[in-house]
Amino acid sequence: IQKACRMLDVGKHGVAGNDPYEVQAESGELDDDLANPTDDRIFAVVEAIRRGYTIERIHELSHIDSWFLHKLNRIVETSLELEQIEDGELSKNLLLEAKQRGFSDKAIGRLVGSTHARIREMRLSYGLTPTVRQIDTLAAEYPAKTNYLYLTYHGGGGDGKFPVDNAVLLLGSGAYRIGCSVEFDWCCVTAGLALKKMGYKAVMLNYNPETVSTDYDEFHQLFFDEISFETVSDICAIVKPKGVLVSMGGQIANNLAVKLERAGIRVLGTSPTSIDNAENRHKFSALLDELKIDQPQWSELSTIDEALGFAEKVGYPVLVRPSYVLSGAAMAVATSDTELTKYLKVAAKVSPEYPTVISKFLENAKEIEFDAVADHGEIVAYAISEHVENAGVHSGDATLVFPAQRTYLETIRRIRRIATQIAERLKITGPFNIQFIAKDNRVRVIECNLRASRSFPFVSKVINQNFIELATRIIMGQPYEKPDKRSFELNHVGVKAPQFSFTRLDGADPTTGVEMASTGEVGCLGGDFNEAFIKSLLSVGYRRPVRSILLSVGTIENKSGMLRAFERFKELGIALYATEGTHKFLAERGIDSVHADWPIGSESPENAVERIRTGEIDLVINIPSADKEDELTNGYRIRRAAIDFNVPLVTNRQIGERLSEAMWALRKGEVVLEIKSWREYTHA
Repeated sequence: IQKACRMLDVGKHGVAGNDPYEVQAESGELDDDLANPTDDRIFAVVEAIRRGYTIERIHELSHIDSWFLHKLNRIVETSLELEQIEDGELSKNLLLEAKQRGFSDKAIGRLVGSTHARIREMRLSYGLTPTVRQIDTLAAEYPAKTNYLYLTYHGGGGDGKFPVDNAVLLLGSGAYRIGCSVEFDWCCVTAGLALKKMGYKAVMLNYNPETVSTDYDEFHQLFFDEISFETVSDICAIVKPKGVLVSMGGQIANNLAVKLERAGIRVLGTSPTSIDNAENRHKFSALLDELKIDQPQWSELSTIDEALGFAEKVGYPVLVRPSYVLSGAAMAVATSDTELTKYLKVAAKVSPEYPTVISKFLENAKEIEFDAVADHGEIVAYAISEHVENAGVHSGDATLVFPAQRTYLETIRRIRRIATQIAERLKITGPFNIQFIAKDNRVRVIECNLRASRSFPFVSKVINQNFIELATRIIMGQPYEKPDKRSFELNHVGVKAPQFSFTRLDGADPTTGVEMASTGEVGCLGGDFNEAFIKSLLSVGYRRPVRSILLSVGTIENKSGMLRAFERFKELGIALYATEGTHKFLAERGIDSVHADWPIGSESPENAVERIRTGEIDLVINIPSADKEDELTNGYRIRRAAIDFNVPLVTNRQIGERLSEAMWALRKGEVVLEIKSWREYTHA
């Protein structure tokens, strides 16, 4: 259970050893937290034990079986015993007991006022190392021979044969959650298959039972355990691999590179020094300055006054971004001092150990992805994709098109040149991804990740060039064939569209922004962008035919930008319904629409929400204005109604524009939705 809490990757050190539980004893909140089954309840149980609640009382409130509560009580007892240590020195017996009760070296260090490095040193001096045990995948029906392994401080002799000859340790992606999902699992499994082809023993460390990489027959050995510095170090001491491959599993694995190198463990591929130079915002910014590569103005600030001063200097809007977080957690675009102050307080809670980065946010700019594989600084293969939405939508929520369709050739040329400079300077060996922002052929670098990205599987399949297999061969120093440049001259287009789960999130506002919200994605191929785009929308739940559209478009800029789209919808014979401002805008330009009342203050069957509820509307296009101060606005109610009544919803102007073009092309016969296999596209 201690491992499980750590493996959630939400900043917990286990069941115990965490920051103080935030509730007041006299308020009765703790009783409520015990009674209500939330994701934090286990920590409420620990707090209750610490405060002297009896097991019977906790059981009465939570209905958790007393057997489990007694086990948690033993963990808390050990944590209290560790807190009594004054000099940081533990006896061998107490340290062994703590390890057997699931405490990590880091958690023990926190409790005794020491460091994880000192605890590890002490543990090794006592000869306390974990044993490898095998999970019986055959339920004892037959003798198990599968190398489905884990580390434990319980039990005697270990299972498995060690060290493993000619082994490579692969680090997986951990828990599936927003920002990290099956794309990294594909990279890990593909890398493992490539290693096996080359004659290596692939050893996988991962802990998500939903993944292919935790199928025990995919690798020579599978360790079903934590992806942490402690666990990786212990496995390396047992397996003695040729090195550790950190670039396939996403951010958790990549974050361990520097620590592993300092511990004398060989990291395969791009050097940890280069990884640190790309991940550390200060170092990477200095590197870009040295190479004379443009970047958005930014600053790392620790106080609200400093942040307000920076915003005044560069001008609003500005982007608030906490450091060392996944999938843009707590990122936000601020357009005023009030918003900036509010967002900074949230960012400080999400990442309290690090200063918050604030950068100038560029409006009406295009975001472009550069996925590539390099060999000691030389780019061997690359793919340039563009976001359909303007910058401001997280890359995980954006609709991605490859090859890029609306990017100037000069912009692409500059992107290639900049990527070449960065790859050479960092001596990249393996996969990497650079995110660019471009406006009027001025190209700026947002960030560089020296690992596989979530778009690697997508571009590999569209181009029929396995970037991960190529990267693995390069990392291992094996011979490889350089891709034929003509393979980039595709006769088809791929579109990757996000899949959201707003229907399962009661009350959530279904909009996209700089913080990622999607829980899945689809990839579709077509003869041109319009075909692939329509297929992708149909795949995530949009429906045909569209006979009626409700339009509610905020800001005059968005209305004007969508004017041609409104005209196309009307020319296609689609009935248009519009809320007050949009209805007036259309009327002034001679476009007929039916007025739909705002839902707040109206019980009329003609209000927008009622029209959605009764099935009068086939598609809702609601482009929110920048001001979202009031969560229960008319716009929010319309968006929420679309989700609750399963009506397709568009909340981004560029998606609305592209949709009108694609529907026009389809109706005029310029596009035919063909059902073809992947091989028919990629081998044509």
